[in-house]
Amino acid sequence: MFTGLVEEVGAIRSVDKARGKICIESGFVTSDAKGKALAIGDSIAVNGACLTVVDFSSGSFTADVMPETFRRTGLGELSKGCPVNLERAMAADGRFGGHIVSGHIDGCGKILQIEEEGNAVLITISAGDGILRQVAEKGSIAIDGISLTVAEVTGQDFTVSLIPHTVKMTNLRSRKVGDMVNLETDVLAKYVERLLSFGSNSGNLTENKKISITRAFLAENGF
Repeated sequence: MFTGLVEEVGAIRSVDKARGKICIESGFVTSDAKGKALAIGDSIAVNGACLTVVDFSSGSFTADVMPETFRRTGLGELSKGCPVNLERAMAADGRFGGHIVSGHIDGCGKILQIEEEGNAVLITISAGDGILRQVAEKGSIAIDGISLTVAEVTGQDFTVSLIPHTVKMTNLRSRKVGDMVNLETDVLAKYVERLLSFGSNSGNLTENKKISITRAFLAENGF
């Protein structure tokens, strides 16, 4: 599990889609940071995608990337030198400063607009219906692994507002209009949607297993 608080911005050394390998230059997460040395098998979120370390040195680490991860994320489109957000899995005694981030990317979004508002930066991102129906105003979303709060959402896109520290400490400082970003919606939204749609025609349930959850049903049961 991750929190969406980026520890370091690393850089792509190489991406080998044929072999399912990605190598990333890193200083902080590969060092004995905070007394917790990196080890083979550790999980690191790379632009929000949870990857497993299979090799590392003092200045880089290598992770396996399965085809599903390449399909769901923009990792396969990255080239040497591209900045990537890095976060190690949360320690049991760590401070929970962001929100629950699983590292399982739901899909990609496209940056439509970047504008300044006072000391903040507003970024508007388009996304598909499957993602947008799990996005709520003032709810949480992870963008390239960064825990952010949704400022506004429409039927085609959503907007987040970044404080200067977030811009400075993440790869969003180098993002441009037209760039693709990895998106992970709030895990609570996933379960709510699954509960409300359980038994619909989109599932694999038989007629006699279908249930109907309505506003009236929820009210009657104390929700």
